[in-house]
Amino acid sequence: MVPYVAILVIAVLFLYSAIKILNEYERGVIFRLGRVIGAKGPGLIILIPMIDKMVRVDLRVVAMDVPPQDVITRDNVSVKVNAVLYFRVLDPNRAIISVENYLYATSQLAQTTLRSVCGQAELDDLLAEREKINTHIQEILDKDTDPWGIKVAKVEIKHIDLPQEMQRAMAKQAEAERERRAKIIGAEAEFQAAQKLTDAARIIGEQPIALQLRYLQTLREVATEHNSTTLFPIPIDLFKPFLKLADAADRVAAPDSAQKKEEGGA
Repeated sequence: MVPYVAILVIAVLFLYSAIKILNEYERGVIFRLGRVIGAKGPGLIILIPMIDKMVRVDLRVVAMDVPPQDVITRDNVSVKVNAVLYFRVLDPNRAIISVENYLYATSQLAQTTLRSVCGQAELDDLLAEREKINTHIQEILDKDTDPWGIKVAKVEIKHIDLPQEMQRAMAKQAEAERERRAKIIGAEAEFQAAQKLTDAARIIGEQPIALQLRYLQTLREVATEHNSTTLFPIPIDLFKPFLKLADAADRVAAPDSAQKKEEGGA
Protein backbone atom coordinates (compact mmCIF):
# COMPACT_ATOMS: atom_id res chain seq x y z
CA MET A 1 0.00 0.00 0.00
CA VAL A 2 2.79 2.37 0.92
CA PRO A 3 4.61 2.01 -2.45
CA TYR A 4 1.42 2.88 -4.30
CA VAL A 5 0.94 6.02 -2.21
CA ALA A 6 4.57 7.03 -2.80
CA ILE A 7 4.18 6.47 -6.53
CA LEU A 8 0.98 8.52 -6.54
CA VAL A 9 2.66 11.38 -4.68
CA ILE A 10 5.62 11.31 -7.06
CA ALA A 11 3.27 11.36 -10.06
CA VAL A 12 1.34 14.34 -8.68
CA LEU A 13 4.56 16.24 -8.02
CA PHE A 14 5.80 15.37 -11.48
CA LEU A 15 2.64 16.66 -13.15
CA TYR A 16 2.63 19.78 -10.98
CA SER A 17 6.18 20.66 -12.03
CA ALA A 18 5.75 19.57 -15.64
CA ILE A 19 2.42 21.18 -16.54
CA LYS A 20 2.10 24.96 -16.66
CA ILE A 21 -0.81 27.09 -17.82
CA LEU A 22 -0.16 30.52 -19.31
CA ASN A 23 -2.77 33.22 -19.75
CA GLU A 24 -3.44 34.93 -23.07
CA TYR A 25 -1.23 37.90 -22.17
CA GLU A 26 1.66 35.75 -20.89
CA ARG A 27 4.57 34.01 -22.55
CA GLY A 28 7.00 31.53 -21.04
CA VAL A 29 10.70 31.67 -21.92
CA ILE A 30 11.94 28.08 -21.66
CA PHE A 31 15.51 27.29 -20.57
CA ARG A 32 16.64 23.70 -21.12
CA LEU A 33 19.87 22.92 -19.32
CA GLY A 34 20.66 26.65 -19.38
CA ARG A 35 19.93 27.17 -23.06
CA VAL A 36 16.93 29.10 -24.39
CA ILE A 37 14.76 26.95 -26.61
CA GLY A 38 12.16 29.67 -27.24
CA ALA A 39 9.07 31.35 -25.86
CA LYS A 40 5.88 29.33 -25.54
CA GLY A 41 2.29 30.07 -24.74
CA PRO A 42 -0.43 30.87 -24.14
CA GLY A 43 -2.25 27.77 -22.95
CA LEU A 44 -0.92 24.48 -21.64
CA ILE A 45 2.86 24.07 -21.47
CA ILE A 46 4.62 20.80 -20.63
CA LEU A 47 8.11 20.98 -19.15
CA ILE A 48 10.67 18.34 -18.34
CA PRO A 49 11.16 18.45 -14.57
CA MET A 50 14.68 19.17 -13.32
CA ILE A 51 15.73 19.98 -16.90
CA ASP A 52 13.47 22.77 -18.12
CA LYS A 53 12.99 26.11 -16.40
CA MET A 54 10.33 28.65 -17.38
CA VAL A 55 10.31 32.41 -16.85
CA ARG A 56 6.95 34.14 -17.21
CA VAL A 57 6.82 37.39 -19.17
CA ASP A 58 3.81 39.71 -19.15
CA LEU A 59 3.05 41.20 -22.57
CA ARG A 60 0.52 43.82 -21.38
CA VAL A 61 1.25 47.53 -21.44
CA VAL A 62 3.02 48.64 -18.29
CA ALA A 63 2.31 52.09 -16.85
CA MET A 64 5.45 53.03 -14.91
CA ASP A 65 5.64 56.14 -12.75
CA VAL A 66 8.91 58.03 -13.11
CA PRO A 67 9.80 59.61 -9.72
CA PRO A 68 10.31 63.41 -9.50
CA GLN A 69 13.70 64.41 -10.86
CA ASP A 70 15.70 67.51 -9.93
CA VAL A 71 16.36 69.32 -13.19
CA ILE A 72 18.27 72.53 -13.93
CA THR A 73 16.97 74.01 -17.17
CA ARG A 74 19.13 75.70 -19.77
CA ASP A 75 18.26 79.12 -18.33
CA ASN A 76 19.42 77.98 -14.84
CA VAL A 77 16.04 77.40 -13.19
CA SER A 78 15.79 74.51 -10.73
CA VAL A 79 12.57 72.48 -11.10
CA LYS A 80 11.22 69.04 -10.21
CA VAL A 81 9.74 67.01 -13.05
CA ASN A 82 7.95 63.69 -12.92
CA ALA A 83 6.40 61.64 -15.70
CA VAL A 84 4.62 58.41 -16.55
CA LEU A 85 5.96 55.84 -19.02
CA TYR A 86 3.91 53.38 -21.08
CA PHE A 87 5.71 50.38 -22.60
CA ARG A 88 5.27 46.70 -23.37
CA VAL A 89 7.43 43.68 -24.13
CA LEU A 90 7.52 42.69 -27.80
CA ASP A 91 10.22 40.00 -27.66
CA PRO A 92 10.13 37.93 -24.45
CA ASN A 93 13.42 36.17 -25.27
CA ARG A 94 15.43 39.41 -25.53
CA ALA A 95 13.65 40.90 -22.51
CA ILE A 96 14.93 38.03 -20.37
CA ILE A 97 18.34 37.39 -21.98
CA SER A 98 19.55 40.89 -22.90
CA VAL A 99 18.95 42.59 -19.55
CA GLU A 100 18.89 41.32 -15.98
CA ASN A 101 15.68 43.11 -14.94
CA TYR A 102 13.96 44.94 -17.78
CA LEU A 103 11.53 46.75 -15.46
CA TYR A 104 14.29 48.21 -13.30
CA ALA A 105 16.48 49.00 -16.31
CA THR A 106 13.66 50.78 -18.12
CA SER A 107 12.83 52.82 -15.00
CA GLN A 108 16.43 53.96 -14.54
CA LEU A 109 16.80 54.80 -18.21
CA ALA A 110 13.58 56.84 -18.12
CA GLN A 111 14.82 58.86 -15.13
CA THR A 112 18.16 59.74 -16.70
CA THR A 113 16.57 60.57 -20.07
CA LEU A 114 13.98 62.80 -18.39
CA ARG A 115 16.70 64.78 -16.60
CA SER A 116 18.80 65.05 -19.75
CA VAL A 117 16.04 66.22 -22.11
CA CYS A 118 14.45 68.66 -19.64
CA GLY A 119 17.89 70.07 -18.78
CA GLN A 120 18.45 70.99 -22.43
CA ALA A 121 15.24 73.05 -22.64
CA GLU A 122 14.43 76.47 -21.26
CA LEU A 123 11.68 76.90 -18.69
CA ASP A 124 9.26 78.57 -21.12
CA ASP A 125 9.73 75.74 -23.63
CA LEU A 126 9.33 73.17 -20.86
CA LEU A 127 5.97 74.66 -19.92
CA ALA A 128 4.64 75.56 -23.36
CA GLU A 129 6.00 72.73 -25.56
CA ARG A 130 5.32 69.74 -23.35
CA GLU A 131 4.08 67.57 -26.21
CA LYS A 132 7.27 68.13 -28.15
CA ILE A 133 9.39 67.17 -25.14
CA ASN A 134 7.24 64.08 -24.51
CA THR A 135 7.78 62.94 -28.09
CA HIS A 136 11.53 63.53 -27.86
CA ILE A 137 11.84 61.48 -24.65
CA GLN A 138 9.71 58.70 -26.14
CA GLU A 139 11.92 58.48 -29.25
CA ILE A 140 15.10 58.27 -27.16
CA LEU A 141 13.71 55.60 -24.83
CA ASP A 142 12.27 53.56 -27.69
CA LYS A 143 15.62 53.54 -29.45
CA ASP A 144 17.57 52.58 -26.30
CA THR A 145 15.17 49.82 -25.20
CA ASP A 146 14.78 48.24 -28.62
CA PRO A 147 17.72 45.81 -28.04
CA TRP A 148 15.85 44.58 -24.95
CA GLY A 149 12.74 43.71 -26.98
CA ILE A 150 10.73 46.55 -25.39
CA LYS A 151 8.51 49.05 -27.18
CA VAL A 152 7.99 52.44 -25.50
CA ALA A 153 4.55 53.61 -26.61
CA LYS A 154 4.18 56.92 -24.84
CA VAL A 155 5.76 59.27 -22.32
CA GLU A 156 3.78 61.97 -20.51
CA ILE A 157 5.20 64.64 -18.20
CA LYS A 158 2.72 64.80 -15.32
CA HIS A 159 3.86 67.70 -13.18
CA ILE A 160 6.50 70.43 -13.16
CA ASP A 161 7.15 71.78 -9.67
CA LEU A 162 8.50 75.35 -9.76
CA PRO A 163 10.16 77.23 -6.87
CA GLN A 164 7.97 79.67 -4.94
CA GLU A 165 9.97 82.66 -6.17
CA MET A 166 9.52 81.60 -9.77
CA GLN A 167 5.79 81.04 -9.26
CA ARG A 168 5.39 84.56 -7.86
CA ALA A 169 7.41 86.03 -10.72
CA MET A 170 5.33 84.18 -13.30
CA ALA A 171 2.12 85.31 -11.60
CA LYS A 172 3.27 88.94 -11.78
CA GLN A 173 4.23 88.48 -15.42
CA ALA A 174 0.83 86.99 -16.24
CA GLU A 175 -0.94 89.81 -14.40
CA ALA A 176 1.08 92.44 -16.27
CA GLU A 177 0.30 90.71 -19.55
CA ARG A 178 -3.43 90.72 -18.77
CA GLU A 179 -3.31 94.42 -17.88
CA ARG A 180 -1.46 95.16 -21.12
CA ARG A 181 -4.09 93.33 -23.15
CA ALA A 182 -6.90 95.10 -21.29
CA LYS A 183 -5.36 98.50 -22.01
CA ILE A 184 -4.85 97.64 -25.67
CA ILE A 185 -8.45 96.45 -26.00
CA GLY A 186 -9.70 99.58 -24.24
CA ALA A 187 -7.64 101.83 -26.51
CA GLU A 188 -8.90 100.01 -29.60
CA ALA A 189 -12.48 100.39 -28.37
CA GLU A 190 -11.98 104.14 -27.85
CA PHE A 191 -10.44 104.47 -31.29
CA GLN A 192 -13.30 102.61 -32.95
CA ALA A 193 -15.89 104.64 -31.03
CA ALA A 194 -14.22 107.92 -32.03
CA GLN A 195 -14.02 106.74 -35.62
CA LYS A 196 -17.70 105.84 -35.66
CA LEU A 197 -18.63 109.19 -34.12
CA THR A 198 -16.57 110.95 -36.78
CA ASP A 199 -18.35 109.00 -39.50
CA ALA A 200 -21.73 109.84 -37.95
CA ALA A 201 -20.87 113.53 -37.75
CA ARG A 202 -19.78 113.48 -41.40
CA ILE A 203 -23.05 111.85 -42.48
CA ILE A 204 -25.13 114.32 -40.46
CA GLY A 205 -23.16 117.21 -41.97
CA GLU A 206 -23.77 115.92 -45.48
CA GLN A 207 -27.39 114.87 -44.88
CA PRO A 208 -29.22 117.15 -42.39
CA ILE A 209 -32.26 114.91 -42.56
CA ALA A 210 -30.26 112.30 -40.63
CA LEU A 211 -30.37 114.61 -37.62
CA GLN A 212 -34.15 114.70 -37.81
CA LEU A 213 -34.31 110.89 -37.90
CA ARG A 214 -32.00 110.71 -34.92
CA TYR A 215 -34.22 113.18 -33.08
CA LEU A 216 -37.30 111.07 -33.74
CA GLN A 217 -35.51 107.96 -32.54
CA THR A 218 -34.49 109.75 -29.37
CA LEU A 219 -38.10 110.78 -28.75
CA ARG A 220 -39.20 107.18 -29.08
CA GLU A 221 -36.58 106.01 -26.61
CA VAL A 222 -37.56 108.72 -24.13
CA ALA A 223 -41.23 107.84 -24.47
CA THR A 224 -40.58 104.24 -23.43
CA GLU A 225 -39.15 105.35 -20.07
CA HIS A 226 -41.55 105.71 -17.13
CA ASN A 227 -40.75 109.31 -16.29
CA SER A 228 -43.03 111.82 -14.59
CA THR A 229 -41.32 114.66 -16.42
CA THR A 230 -40.09 114.38 -19.97
CA LEU A 231 -37.81 116.91 -21.62
CA PHE A 232 -38.00 117.03 -25.39
CA PRO A 233 -34.84 118.29 -27.03
CA ILE A 234 -35.80 120.28 -30.13
CA PRO A 235 -33.05 120.79 -32.67
CA ILE A 236 -32.58 124.28 -34.06
CA ASP A 237 -32.97 122.95 -37.59
CA LEU A 238 -36.72 122.66 -37.03
CA PHE A 239 -36.94 126.45 -36.67
CA LYS A 240 -34.82 127.32 -39.69
CA PRO A 241 -37.80 127.50 -42.10
CA PHE A 242 -39.63 129.89 -39.74
CA LEU A 243 -36.50 131.97 -39.28
CA LYS A 244 -36.09 132.23 -43.05
CA LEU A 245 -39.71 133.38 -43.39
CA ALA A 246 -39.20 135.95 -40.65
CA ASP A 247 -36.07 137.26 -42.36
CA ALA A 248 -37.93 137.55 -45.69
CA ALA A 249 -40.78 139.39 -44.03
CA ASP A 250 -38.32 141.79 -42.39
CA ARG A 251 -36.67 142.48 -45.75
CA VAL A 252 -40.06 143.26 -47.33
CA ALA A 253 -41.19 145.39 -44.41
CA ALA A 254 -37.96 147.39 -44.22
CA PRO A 255 -38.41 149.35 -47.54
CA ASP A 256 -42.06 150.09 -46.70
CA SER A 257 -41.22 151.53 -43.31
CA ALA A 258 -38.41 153.61 -44.79
CA GLN A 259 -40.74 155.00 -47.45
CA LYS A 260 -43.35 155.94 -44.88
CA LYS A 261 -40.77 157.81 -42.83
CA GLU A 262 -39.74 159.79 -45.89
CA GLU A 263 -43.32 160.68 -46.71
CA GLY A 264 -44.00 161.74 -43.14
CA GLY A 265 -40.95 163.97 -43.14
CA ALA A 266 -42.05 165.63 -46.34
